[in-house]
Amino acid sequence: MKVTNEKIENRQAFLKIEMEPHEVEESTETSYRRLVQKVDVPGFRKGKAPRAVFERHFGKHRLFHEMLDDLVPEAYKKAIAEQKLEPIAEPQIELAEEAPVILKAVVPLKPVVNLGDYNSIDMQPQPAEVSEDMVNSVIEQLRHQHATWEPAERPIDFNDSVTLDVESTMGEEPFINQKGVQYQIVKDFISPAPGFPEQLVGMKKDEEKEFKLQYPADYPRTEVAGKEATFKVKVTEIKQEVMPEVNDAFATQINPETTSMEVLRQKINDDLKQRVEERVKSDFEDKVVEAATAMSSVEYPPVLLEAEIDRSLERNLRFLQSTGQNIETYLKSIGKTIEQLREELKPASVKRVAESLVLGKIAEQEKTSVTPAEIDAEIEEMVKRYNGSNKDEFKQALQAKHNRDSIEDTLIARKTLQRLVEIAQSKKETKKEA
Repeated sequence: MKVTNEKIENRQAFLKIEMEPHEVEESTETSYRRLVQKVDVPGFRKGKAPRAVFERHFGKHRLFHEMLDDLVPEAYKKAIAEQKLEPIAEPQIELAEEAPVILKAVVPLKPVVNLGDYNSIDMQPQPAEVSEDMVNSVIEQLRHQHATWEPAERPIDFNDSVTLDVESTMGEEPFINQKGVQYQIVKDFISPAPGFPEQLVGMKKDEEKEFKLQYPADYPRTEVAGKEATFKVKVTEIKQEVMPEVNDAFATQINPETTSMEVLRQKINDDLKQRVEERVKSDFEDKVVEAATAMSSVEYPPVLLEAEIDRSLERNLRFLQSTGQNIETYLKSIGKTIEQLREELKPASVKRVAESLVLGKIAEQEKTSVTPAEIDAEIEEMVKRYNGSNKDEFKQALQAKHNRDSIEDTLIARKTLQRLVEIAQSKKETKKEA
C-alpha cells in the first residue's frame, strides 16, 4: 500500500491510497470465502463452489465491491497511522480507480487555535438601569391584558376587534371564504393581505365593501406572491378595547399582595431590574468572548461547521413540532428550501464554532478543571429544575459517563467565561490603584 498526503487544507488531509495487487487479491479471496458459505450456487453444496464459478453466479463486480467493504476501513486505518494523523470525525472516502485500486480520503483534523493576548481585554458592562418609561410600559401591557372588549357604535378604527363575513377570489378561483371571522385591526398587518386592515377602517356595522388587493412579489406565501385578490367583506360586529384605570384597585387585581400602585410599581421595578441585570450580564459575556475570538486565529475542518448547522436546524425543528407545524409546511410558508435555510443558519454557526474553540483553548491555557463534586452538584441542580415525573430515572441517566462528560465540558466553559469576565473587568481596579 502506498499512501500520499497530497495536501492539508482547511484542517483536512487529502490522502491518496494506492493498494498493491496482492493486497486486493488477499482481500478478494477473504470476501469470497466468507460469501461462498452464504450463497447458494446451483450444482454445488454451500461453501464448495470454486471461485470462478462463484464469480459467474454472484457477479465479479459485486464481489469486488464486497471486497472493498472489508479493504477500505483497514486501508484507511493503516494510512492515518502511517501519516501520524489524528482524525476528529469520519473521513470522506471514494474509489478513484479500480485497476489499480486507488482510494481518495479527506480526513478532518483537529482544529488549530492561536490565541491572542486575551489578558489585555479591557471592558466594562453597561449599567443595569431601569427607567420610569420602562415601568410605565409594563403597566400599559398589564392594562391591555386585563382590558375588556365592549361593543362600539361607531366606525371601525385601528386596534378595534371586528367580526366579519369574508368572500374572496383570486383570478377565477375561490380564495378566502369565511363567516364570523374575528379580526383585530392592526395597522400595517399583512394578513390576510397587505392593506386589508386599512380597507376596513371607517366601515360601520352591517356595512359591506368590495375591494382588490395586490400581493407583493416577495410576499412570504409564495403561492399568492405577485397575484391580485378580490375581497368582499361585511362587518357584523365592532368592539373596542376598554382598559382599566391605573389605581390601587387595578394593582390589587394584578396581584392581591400589591395593595397599592406604589407597591405594584416597586415590584415591577424590581422584576425589571433583575431581568435587565441578567441581560446586561449576558451581553457583556458575549462581548468579552467576541473580543477574545477577534484577536485569535481559528482554523477547523468544515465537518465542525456542518455539525453546528445540524444542531441549529434540529433546534428549529423541535420548536416547530412544539407549535404543531412540520418542516415542509414551514418551508412552504416562507418560500425557502432546506438548503437555503441551512445557508441562513451558517453565519451564526460560524460564530459559535469559532467562539467555542477559542474558549476551549483558553480553558486549556488557564488549566481550567472541575471536580467530580462540582459535577454532582450540577446534576442535583438539573434534577431540581426537572419538571418530569420520574426524577430518579432522570438523575440516573445524568450519571451515565457520556452525560457526566458533557456536564463537565459545560462547567469548564462556564468557568472559563467567568475567568475572561474577571480579566476584562480587572483593568478598572488596576487603573484605580494606579
